[in-house]
Amino acid sequence: MPLDRLPKVPYGAVYFRKSNPPKPDWERDYGIAAEDGLNVFRHWFMWSAIERRPGYYEWDEFDRQLDLAAKNGMVTVIAEMTQTTPDWAYRKFAHARQIRADGSVMTTIMGGSSATGGFSHNGAGSGALTYNCPEVKQAVGAFLTTMATRYKGHPGLLGYDIWNEVNYAEDIDFNDYTKAAFRTWLKAKYGDLEALSQAWYRYSHAEWDDVEPPHDVGPYPENLDWLEFKRQHYYGDMQWKIDTIRAVDKDCLIAAHGVAGAIQHMSSHGSDDWLAASKVELYGLTWVPSRRGFKPWQNFFGPDLTRSASRGKKWWHAERPGGPLWMQPQVLGHEKEDGRVMEPEDVRLLTMTSFAAGATGVLNLRYRPLLDGPLFGAFGSYGMDGSRTPRSDMASAIAKWANDDAQQSLFEARPVQGDIGILVIPEAQAWDYLLNRNHMPETYRQAMWGVYRGFFDNGIQADWVHIEDIAKYNSLYAPYPISMTTETAKAIAAWVAGGGTLISEATPGYFGDRGKVGTVQPHNGLDAVFGVREHEVEFMPDLGDKIAFDFEGKTIRGGGFLQSYTLEGATERGRFADGRIAIAEHRHGSGRTLLVGTHPGIGYFQKSEDTGKAYFAAILAWAGKKQRVSISDNRLQARLHEADGRKVLWVLNPLREAASVDIAVDGRPAVYGKAYWGKASGTGTVSIPQRDLVIVQLQD
Repeated sequence: MPLDRLPKVPYGAVYFRKSNPPKPDWERDYGIAAEDGLNVFRHWFMWSAIERRPGYYEWDEFDRQLDLAAKNGMVTVIAEMTQTTPDWAYRKFAHARQIRADGSVMTTIMGGSSATGGFSHNGAGSGALTYNCPEVKQAVGAFLTTMATRYKGHPGLLGYDIWNEVNYAEDIDFNDYTKAAFRTWLKAKYGDLEALSQAWYRYSHAEWDDVEPPHDVGPYPENLDWLEFKRQHYYGDMQWKIDTIRAVDKDCLIAAHGVAGAIQHMSSHGSDDWLAASKVELYGLTWVPSRRGFKPWQNFFGPDLTRSASRGKKWWHAERPGGPLWMQPQVLGHEKEDGRVMEPEDVRLLTMTSFAAGATGVLNLRYRPLLDGPLFGAFGSYGMDGSRTPRSDMASAIAKWANDDAQQSLFEARPVQGDIGILVIPEAQAWDYLLNRNHMPETYRQAMWGVYRGFFDNGIQADWVHIEDIAKYNSLYAPYPISMTTETAKAIAAWVAGGGTLISEATPGYFGDRGKVGTVQPHNGLDAVFGVREHEVEFMPDLGDKIAFDFEGKTIRGGGFLQSYTLEGATERGRFADGRIAIAEHRHGSGRTLLVGTHPGIGYFQKSEDTGKAYFAAILAWAGKKQRVSISDNRLQARLHEADGRKVLWVLNPLREAASVDIAVDGRPAVYGKAYWGKASGTGTVSIPQRDLVIVQLQD
């Protein structure tokens, strides 16, 4: 089986990217890496660098990587980079070049992460050319087949990484081949042209060739169809690549990694971590705190989302920085302590955060830095000349520790289910994107992240729960459910009636199928689920910070929208500052609901007030849930893992000072047994050095 060849705890780095590192250093670097406990390297196998002329391949440098891996007891992940288009292919298949919404033709550029030509600003696995052109697909398939045939059974091969950082550009692809594929997709969905014209509110289609994909982003059925077509199309390409390799090599590992982008960019850029993870044996993420933020909730957010998206599969932190990032636009203005200059303790904290969240392996974003291009000097734990550094020494210590036999039982334990789930409804994000793209109030992102932060800052573990997975949870919080299909609304109603507890923020299912506003609100039968009817609604997110409501004796800041209610069987639980009913509690079947007529998630994201933090603690109590793990100082983080009746506690201190905390598990003071990392003994209190952690097995 493919996973059988994984090292016990995969720990390594991205190494070869054609021009980097220099060839004379390879053998030495592999030797040092193996001595330091690294067991996996990933390399970019770029189509534009290998098939230099049609049918003429230069494999020598790539062969050498796998040979050195085998010689040094390491394994190799081949990152197929067919999104790098050879110059000859860009010329030969000029008719298949991807076209943007504004009519401009996508060009090829030098790669920022590899000084190699053939890259594009697409992001998709097809690069500057569309796979809807049969000639392009045949050429790419021939390359993948040749590569898989060459390396099948090589002792240094672990498998393939399909689609680096899963995403695609939002304004592609308007090539004639893609338009034809879109029309074929629409025919299958609607059956005939008249049905499509009625659904799209375009009444003058005379022939199918009159049907065009929408060039503007807007809240209309044609845009919903275009988003779904692109999603199916690009993930279909992903599956085709997997099938092409599998046709040659049935035993290799198939992996992929995203950027934990589902909460921001599932709709606009196709960052569907759940769908991507479903196609591979091992999923992962790129997470660069210097770009995304170095706060504890941010370091946990990406791993937590990837764990949820992997749905019980093994997953890894596929790209974690181990060195500086100096000059990129996303980091300008940040302090150097915010990940721009990585310290050894940062390497430890980030690695152990991912392990605490459930990662089964970690790869550094670079083994050593690039020597050219805009990312020169970035990310590498080792020096520009390949020498060891304090950062690489830290990485080495963790690699050897993780793969020591003494840790076998530790990594067999897996994270427990969260105290509550945060509901992810894809159509809600899609509609928010289409509705707000030109105004960019960022209501969806702020609502989702604000709720995660609200629970996180209370030490409450909240899991991201896709609408397809709600049966696994008994308590859910819906931060921004503005749009639901009839199918989604029925699924939620049935889940509540079956005993589920649902807390929902404002406007649940306001927009229904095809983005149509329901004349009865809440829509699609949700009025019966919540026991209310809408009294008034106000869509003024720019004024959302002025919304306030009371709950459990405290005044809480809202945000985003305001929806007040009249009671139709529900019980009032709070009012807005102007006296309108803001919160309603209801029983539906065997379950319960709490409907909050604004977005306290947005309020907490924007202001992070103590009253907002208290709201999320009160919500968990209202749901009748108790934290599995409670910690006396929530500036530190604790995660519980279990296996075969054993409980393992991870406690991380991200502060730049030592801290002592009291910890309770399942309502009782923790009793410490075997320590896997750090020191802990006795009951309850544990002391942790700055930016360090304790990992300890608990005793009954």
